[in-house]
Amino acid sequence: MSLEPQSSAPSLVAIENHSSQQNAPKSPNSGWKRALKWFVFLLIVIGLLVFTWRHFHAAKDAGQASGQGKRGGGKNQVMPVQVKTLTAGDLNIYINALGSVVPRSSVIVHPRVDGELISVNFTEGQNVQKGDLLLQIDPRPYQVALTQAEGQLAKDQAALLSARQDLTRYQSLVKEGSISKQQLDQQTALVNQAEGTVKSDQGQVSGARLNLSYCKVTAPVSGKLGLRQVDVGNIVRASDANGVVVINQFQPIDVTYAIPEDQVQSVLKQVHAGNTLQVSAFDRAQKNVLDSGKFKSLDNQIDPTTGTLKFKAEFANQANNLFPNQFVNIRMLVETQKNATLLPSAAIQRGVNGTFVYVVNSDSSVNARPITLGAIDGDNTAVLSGVKVGERVVLDGADKLKDGGKVKVIDPNAVSDKQDAQEGSPRGHHRQKSTS
Repeated sequence: MSLEPQSSAPSLVAIENHSSQQNAPKSPNSGWKRALKWFVFLLIVIGLLVFTWRHFHAAKDAGQASGQGKRGGGKNQVMPVQVKTLTAGDLNIYINALGSVVPRSSVIVHPRVDGELISVNFTEGQNVQKGDLLLQIDPRPYQVALTQAEGQLAKDQAALLSARQDLTRYQSLVKEGSISKQQLDQQTALVNQAEGTVKSDQGQVSGARLNLSYCKVTAPVSGKLGLRQVDVGNIVRASDANGVVVINQFQPIDVTYAIPEDQVQSVLKQVHAGNTLQVSAFDRAQKNVLDSGKFKSLDNQIDPTTGTLKFKAEFANQANNLFPNQFVNIRMLVETQKNATLLPSAAIQRGVNGTFVYVVNSDSSVNARPITLGAIDGDNTAVLSGVKVGERVVLDGADKLKDGGKVKVIDPNAVSDKQDAQEGSPRGHHRQKSTS
């Protein structure tokens, strides 16, 4: 019983001490430290915001500066350019088309009679003239047929002579009354029959002579021979589909080509005026002229499936550059414009508002001037309006210009000479060193 009061006394004392500590007044230093922490935190946040703002605007200014540098640096930057002074001259207007070479004559040589081929009197690819001997067929069977026909003709001619002599006697006897008129008529009919037989025999003889002449196969036209289809010793027939050889006429030779119906009127205008249109045939790359010729004729109807009209041009083909069935690029001169303002095609710029060029003023400034283009001939284009003869236009370096910007005109020849000198000096030094 005496132990319980002693164990509870320390607990009450501890509780009282803890409550007294909680109710004790706080120290003023603790509030000052807390405010200082908040102030430092605000300074850090403000510093980060200022750094971010400055870094963002610096990058933006650098981007704008680099963008302006790519675009030419504005109006105040002087850009080096090459210029061309506009001149007046003649501009040729052409029509381009795809053509096919067609021989003036293309003949498959067939024998006219059947027989054994005993000789070939040509070489493949040879140029021949009309009437030249090409082949020789065995003539002996046809010589025998001719002899038989001639013998039959001689026999029937003798019969005709006998019938005519008898007719003369019958005519005398009828006058004397020794024979009847009927016998005279029969003899007259016999003479007419013999004459018909002789005429038929003469036809047989002529046919046999003709067949004999066909044993010599000659060139029906002048031209170039192709590859031989048969060899000596073969039996050739007139019914053979492939024939013996093909002859194509190369000189002159034609080219057919088609142009759109929209361009036909410009051609017909020159044709009706009696003008001769010059036509050139180019190779597939359109770099080499194969031959030059002239317009010859045109078709009488437009192809409704393609909307084109076929034309034909004639070429002398003296160099034999054109072959039948060859595809060529045709360039037909339709018209020549006199005193046209010629603009290099490289100076033409294209924008949202259409085509324009940069014109260089006397104070070395440029201005973008819209132009109206006409016909094109190679590297030159006719200008209908916008610029005039004598003005200078930017030929190279226009992609970095702005309207009103300043330029510096450079001479391309001087630049190339300087580059050659810089490239040549090391080589010259190397040559001197090698010789030494």
